[in-house]
Amino acid sequence: MALKKNGEKAKNNKKTFITDTVLRDAHQSLLATRMRTSDMVEVASLLDKVGYWSLEVWGGATFDACLRFLKEDPWERLKLLRKAIPNTRLQMLLRGQNLVGYRHYADDVVKKFVERAAQGGVDVFRIFDALNDTRNLEVAMAAAKKTKATVEGAICYTTSPVHTHEGFVKMALALEGMGADVLCIKDMAGLLTPGAAYGLVEKLREKTKLPIHMHSHDSSGLASMSYLKAIEAGANIIDTAISSMGSGTAQPPTESLVAALKDTPYDTGLDLALLTEIADRVRTIRKKYKRFESEYTGINTRTLVAQIPGGMISNLAQQLKEQNALDRMEDVLKELPVVRKEMGYPPLVTPTSQVVGTQATLNVLTGERYKVITSETKNYFKGLYGTPPGRIDESARKKAIGDEKPIKCRPADLLEPELDNLARELEGKARSVEDILTYALFPVVALEFFEQREKGRLEPEPLEEMAPEAGEKGITPHLAPSEFNITVHGEKYRVKVSGAGHKSEGKRPFFLKIDDRLEEVMVESLQEVIPTTAGVIEAESIPQSVRPKPKKEGDVITPVPGKVTSIKVDAGDRVAEGDTVLTVEAMKMENEVHSPISGVVKKILVKIGDSVNPDETLMEVEKE
Repeated sequence: MALKKNGEKAKNNKKTFITDTVLRDAHQSLLATRMRTSDMVEVASLLDKVGYWSLEVWGGATFDACLRFLKEDPWERLKLLRKAIPNTRLQMLLRGQNLVGYRHYADDVVKKFVERAAQGGVDVFRIFDALNDTRNLEVAMAAAKKTKATVEGAICYTTSPVHTHEGFVKMALALEGMGADVLCIKDMAGLLTPGAAYGLVEKLREKTKLPIHMHSHDSSGLASMSYLKAIEAGANIIDTAISSMGSGTAQPPTESLVAALKDTPYDTGLDLALLTEIADRVRTIRKKYKRFESEYTGINTRTLVAQIPGGMISNLAQQLKEQNALDRMEDVLKELPVVRKEMGYPPLVTPTSQVVGTQATLNVLTGERYKVITSETKNYFKGLYGTPPGRIDESARKKAIGDEKPIKCRPADLLEPELDNLARELEGKARSVEDILTYALFPVVALEFFEQREKGRLEPEPLEEMAPEAGEKGITPHLAPSEFNITVHGEKYRVKVSGAGHKSEGKRPFFLKIDDRLEEVMVESLQEVIPTTAGVIEAESIPQSVRPKPKKEGDVITPVPGKVTSIKVDAGDRVAEGDTVLTVEAMKMENEVHSPISGVVKKILVKIGDSVNPDETLMEVEKE
């Protein structure tokens, strides 16, 4: 690669190098991680000409979003980007033992994932642990070193009564001892002030000669100033995002930093004219994703109190919207720091940001703190994510795990190898080792993806909301599409209205699924889509749910809308009050659903993969 030596130059040269995050963290922060691969490839060749130190293109939430929302294979995305960007390092964000998921995975899964990611095109692995527990970084860093990739050991920067610069320097020395090629200060919530940035980099420079890579979000409006002070103190590389996908909860604008450093000892040497051309192209692309823009993605100094990372806040807003509870955002922002303190002040970065954020959200939505506790919250209090930096609130821990004692060892030491068993489970469904790894990370989502892929029905969610007139015609928005059985000349077809686009020349495109086949029609109004001409077409609405409303004390319900991920009992089983009978995934976390009474399971009204709502009976339990 043309830039292979830049990392070495960074050690002894004041020149500032840049990593652009437009293809990963920027759209994760601003557009709920919805940018499609086709739009990335469209601008890839221009990005490859710039001369960046690296382009961050993979990892983080993009892996999950590819499968869940975009119906894309994330491994295929990596290969396509590698082909389209041959001359620039490709960088990914790896969550240590969590990889790109939300729990710890066995060591064999971690090693194989890193190996295949490197083969797919990853040149730089930025590896972090949400609790800054270096035990959770050992295997991933060693695996990355084995591939000859550049290993960035990351320190999750945060502020709290238990976090100090001296502690961060101690961690940096541990990372250097573990073989890190570069140190990253990962300021995921935009908390790093200019003074703190200078002081921390200065202390690191006294103790290590490794290149220092700065990562921040402009959530509080401080990032550009903090970058400048960090550079003056000796930082070598900074993360930015092209201006049309920058600032706010994303990284500071690339062009602004390039201009600010021009004609100084820290000049990046990058071409502003080329960057402007890229910004114009990305600005056009961004317009496609308007429905995923959030009012919470701009600069907000409240970030300094709530400490929510850029990627988290846009996803949190989207999740609250899906729960019809966007108006509760302020309540959630107030609850977040309280839950964080009770959990021992973890840095708010995935997956701990998701654990803390989801628990805070559930506390608000249910009206009772810790009434509903996710599986991940329980695992956190058990110590299965590692050792928290501060003291756990014992009353909160007791609500989560009762009298169970938390573990003290490295969490992954408790995990048996997984790959062989997963391969057997997927026999006949997996096309590659990458498929097995995908299944290891997101089993329910992966199985759905594989099934749809096999049938040739991988259909991403529409980029546009339903048209306003759709509601006037009795059609609900995209998140709850209307379904009909339509009979034409005696033949019955199942039709789902799944979305609509913008009007053009008096007509609007509507997207219909007809017996699972996606069709697009251009009509003046929705009335033309579902006509009711007597004797020719008969349309009958299909109820969105056939499950009964909960009426009896033994009716099992979910506290939040979501998707069934596991069923723990069979009809006829005896259960005790409080037993977990199934789990529902909501807001990317698994929520345990418990039996309200002791008795016998009489009916199970759901299956794995079903979407469920709080006003439905999922299971019936009767007293003996």
